[in-house]
Amino acid sequence: MSALQPNLFALVLLSIQAALYLPVVGRALQRRVGQEKAALLVGLYAATAFALQVFEAFQRAGLLPNVPAYLADRIQWYGTLVLAFLLIFLVRVFLRLRGGKGWIGVGGFWFLLLVVAGSNIFNLPDTLWANDQFMLPSKNLDFGGVLIGWMIFLATSILTTQRAFRRTPQPMHRNRLAYWLPIFILITTNDSLLLTGYVGWGNPLRLLTAHLMAYVMLNHHLPDIRQIVQKVFAFLASAILCGLFYLGGFLLLEDALATAPNYNPRLVQAGVALVAGFLFTILLGPVQRLISRLFPAEQYNIGETLREYSLSISNILDMERLATMAVGLIMEAMEIERGFLFLVDTETGQEGQKIYHLRAIRSPGERPIRAGKLTESSPLVHAILQDKRPILQYDIDLAPAFSNLSTQEREWFNSLRAEVYAPIFAKGTWIGLLVLGAKLSGNRYTETDLVTLSTLANQTAVALENARLVENLVRLNQELRQAGRALDQAHRNLERLDRTKSDFISIASHELRTPLTVMRGYTEMLLEDEQIQRNPYHMQMIKSLHEGTLRLHEIMDSMFDIAEIDTRNLRLHIQPVDVGELIRGVSSGLGKNISERKQKLFIDLPALPLVMADPNILRKVFYHLIQNAIKFTPDGGRIGIHGRVVMPRNDFPDGGIEIVVSDTGVGIDPNFREIIFTKFYQTDESLNKHSTSKSRFKGSGAGLGLALSRGIIEAHGGKIWAESPGYDEINFPGSHFHVLLPLRRLQNGETVRMGSALKVII
Repeated sequence: MSALQPNLFALVLLSIQAALYLPVVGRALQRRVGQEKAALLVGLYAATAFALQVFEAFQRAGLLPNVPAYLADRIQWYGTLVLAFLLIFLVRVFLRLRGGKGWIGVGGFWFLLLVVAGSNIFNLPDTLWANDQFMLPSKNLDFGGVLIGWMIFLATSILTTQRAFRRTPQPMHRNRLAYWLPIFILITTNDSLLLTGYVGWGNPLRLLTAHLMAYVMLNHHLPDIRQIVQKVFAFLASAILCGLFYLGGFLLLEDALATAPNYNPRLVQAGVALVAGFLFTILLGPVQRLISRLFPAEQYNIGETLREYSLSISNILDMERLATMAVGLIMEAMEIERGFLFLVDTETGQEGQKIYHLRAIRSPGERPIRAGKLTESSPLVHAILQDKRPILQYDIDLAPAFSNLSTQEREWFNSLRAEVYAPIFAKGTWIGLLVLGAKLSGNRYTETDLVTLSTLANQTAVALENARLVENLVRLNQELRQAGRALDQAHRNLERLDRTKSDFISIASHELRTPLTVMRGYTEMLLEDEQIQRNPYHMQMIKSLHEGTLRLHEIMDSMFDIAEIDTRNLRLHIQPVDVGELIRGVSSGLGKNISERKQKLFIDLPALPLVMADPNILRKVFYHLIQNAIKFTPDGGRIGIHGRVVMPRNDFPDGGIEIVVSDTGVGIDPNFREIIFTKFYQTDESLNKHSTSKSRFKGSGAGLGLALSRGIIEAHGGKIWAESPGYDEINFPGSHFHVLLPLRRLQNGETVRMGSALKVII
């Protein structure tokens, strides 16, 4: 039984150490998104170390009697080499380096060489090389391969980490890399002892390495290692001082009390230890403060910084000055090397998704910074809107939450060379972003720094919102001035164009009137010629020429009247006019067109007062209105003409009469109710429907009829306008043209002259 006690003790002790690897394996199995490779390698490393530990426990407990000692040693050697090989990939995954497939080939080739060397398939002699002092036996050839491979793999991991540390300027990344220093020290110490023949009880340093490696690989935020070192150094310094006090006090008391009666050295030791422990608690605080003074960190008065910041920016309304002042104060207080203030403008994209545009506020002489764009689906935007707290560049680089950040967004943030981003919110809306670089001291941003920056960002919100409102007002005023200048220029261009059109109309109407009159006269003479009348073919040709001449003459008359209206030279021969009789005459003249389209014209006019007007000029108004109603009403449609007396009002103090020409045609788009009264206006569709026929459905004319009608009515002091539910070629909502003509004030004793009522169907 006594012989089994050491074996049982070894089995229990090593089994406990092996069981301590299981939490590492379990944590690796509970991997988070973005840490799959790291968790897999950590779990594989811990599982390999666990297997080696279990094997050692069984071997030391004597449970593997058939395994010779040399084989047990080689299993430990090969296991150590496997762990060193895995360390290369752990480092590469930690540093997010791509590739690494070449190392798989190197490792496979190396292990193949070791198998060949260990099996001695080439029947090498027992002694490969020897001299007076050293000898190289062939049985240790594989050990040499293991040792060289272990050194290569470990050195590769160390050099890769060192190279990354030198190239990384950001303190938090350097702090994260610094954790590998104790890992490499533990691995080197443990494996060196094992490979040199000292077999520890379960390699406890390897167990500590596995736990520390899992903590570093699977944790995103790691404590500041410099603070940990300072605390450990303070603890050790205090412990050494207390130990010296304990040793010196015990020796002094022993010399002084050695001859005293009832001297009890254990009681003296207990008393000195109690005093030393009390002294340790007293010394720990001062020692920590002393070390902090020896290795000072940047310090600033948070309350004073917030007060000065608030007072300095509260009344600034200029955006560039606000950015300079705000960023400058933060950089000075927290000793930061660079900083920017970005404005955030929000717009809605084509798919209804919000897009955030970030533009830096820079003075004219400063280097411009490329603007950024973030979409609503970006994980960074989601974190900013949800947490409303500063985000570190360290988190953007390594946090699993930002692993899906687009390449463009990641490149833009990297181009800023910043370390922290503090969002600015006003009334729950993201309006700005403070972008700050590294500290001059090279230290990382602490949690206190981030809370302070969040408070400063909140104080910036009000000033930034006010400055932004002022900037928007200034920009709006500039845009209004530019728009005003553009409108003035456009107005001048339109006036010049209108004068050109008027000049053309005037010249064309004057120059063409005489030859058209000659053509009209000769065609009428030819129509009365007996020889022409006896030849139907010639008669038809002359009739067509005569009709074309009349239509052209009509257009020239309209152009002439338009020119007279534009130059305000339209001469009116005013006389009492019975509007009803005038409309009857116009309608009768258009009876042929109405019958061709199988339409009906209903005239229902009450007895209306006579108006003072030029009958020849006024006739043209109703001619064009009825002609348009015929053209834009489908076959079989209805046209109605109604009238009423208008009582006196502000714009017509003596009253007036209103004539309404209605139809059941295609109607008028509400947006075009005014533009149809401009000269030469044509709808896009009507441009393709010019025709010699006056009655063709939606046929186009010269585009002068309504413009001429408005000019004539306004020359008489009246008004003309159109009403319609809209344009519809299927349901035909129709349109209504209103003509309002004023009545003349009666003189003393003068009676109102009335026209006759009229009810006619054509």
